[in-house]
Amino acid sequence: MKQFVENRIKFLALPLIIIVAGIVMYFVHGGFNFDIEFMGGIRMQVDMGQDVPNDDISELVSNVLSENGIDGKVTVQKSGESGNHVVIKTPPVEESMKDTIFNELKTQYSLGDEALMSVSSASASFGIEVQQKALLYTLLAIICILIYIAIRFEWRSAVMAVIALAINVLVMAAVYTITNIPLNTTFIAAMLTVVGYSINNTIVIFDRIRENMKSRKKNITISELVNKSIIETLGRTINSTITTLITIVAIYILGVSSIKEFALPLIIGIAIGAYTSIFIASTFWATWKEADMKAKAQAAAERRKSKK
Repeated sequence: MKQFVENRIKFLALPLIIIVAGIVMYFVHGGFNFDIEFMGGIRMQVDMGQDVPNDDISELVSNVLSENGIDGKVTVQKSGESGNHVVIKTPPVEESMKDTIFNELKTQYSLGDEALMSVSSASASFGIEVQQKALLYTLLAIICILIYIAIRFEWRSAVMAVIALAINVLVMAAVYTITNIPLNTTFIAAMLTVVGYSINNTIVIFDRIRENMKSRKKNITISELVNKSIIETLGRTINSTITTLITIVAIYILGVSSIKEFALPLIIGIAIGAYTSIFIASTFWATWKEADMKAKAQAAAERRKSKK
């Protein structure tokens, strides 16, 4: 029988290494690379009428901002199947800069007024509000999951499930700090999706553990029972994860930039979510449960001894 519980520390090492690397790169990069949804700025969707390289548009807009004394990163993404539509994102600027930027694009690429498909802006204070709400809703989701699992199983299962979810989120964030990919609201949506998906794998394993506990023989330890339960659910967890990943990877490869923004964190989160469900949540629960049972047995033995 595979020794999942006995090798739990080794299994924990992989996500910890990624998280530590992410923390190091966080300080190297001076924090997360927040997109305009968090930092504020302009989002402009333009029909270029031709396939223009993103770098050319980014350089032109950056030059316009520099001429007006504005520093900051400009990002350009394709939007739509034709490749003619682009989404331009800039740092926070005055409202008048919208017209200045678009007029420069009109002049450079011979565009008409109808080429400006949409434009929106967000202040830095709005970006801070979005960050706070994203954190709040994430915490609320985790609290609801904690309550649900505590009621359905037991409080130890809930604690280990939430710890596994925390590791998932930290690994996803670490990958973003390591690669310095812009962090936006799409990441939050993907993170909440991963939280719901990965908790399902954890519940499946805990459910099998609960079923096996009902028919557990006295000579079978908790570690052996958990190892058996993991093996019994391993095929289901791996098959469902691989099937999901094949679809999302295909979307990432074939999709446009806006779709890739959502697909990438999903790929990371679903992979690490399956890993923590199998190798961390249930294995550390087994160790905790065994320690608690031994402590209760020892206390009961001491009480009986004191009565004699």
